[in-house]
Amino acid sequence: MLDDTDRRILRYMQSDPDAPAAELADRAGVTPTTLSRRLERLRHGGILRGVRGVVHWPALGYEVEVSLRVTLDKTQPRAFDDFIAAAREVPEVIEIQTFLGSVDARLSVIARDMAHYQGLYRDKLLTLPHIADIEALMHVAQVKSDERLPL
Repeated sequence: MLDDTDRRILRYMQSDPDAPAAELADRAGVTPTTLSRRLERLRHGGILRGVRGVVHWPALGYEVEVSLRVTLDKTQPRAFDDFIAAAREVPEVIEIQTFLGSVDARLSVIARDMAHYQGLYRDKLLTLPHIADIEALMHVAQVKSDERLPL
């Protein structure tokens, strides 16, 4: 269970993940040693999964993002497993989600431009196993993207 100090540490980490440990400890009102111990406990408890670098992929030339809603042929016993394993092998697939309902999976796909996406769609995405139906949604704007929790 998290106490107020843990929540305060996580809140400050989320607001400024690049802050030096000494500054984070000071802002959270703990010593650097206490901060270190608490962060280790949060990692081992699976609460703090790590610090990561987030790459702004449009800066690397990927200008197109498409969300694909996929319905699988569920008469096949390994439909989900085969589909997910194959989708993971496509480097341009940056996210895979599965659902209960009429849509079984959603893929987030990036491409350099529409010509790149068209080739990717025909050559790699449509060949993924057990697809019964697929719907492409062209990403227009990202209105909100925030992984911070209200702690």
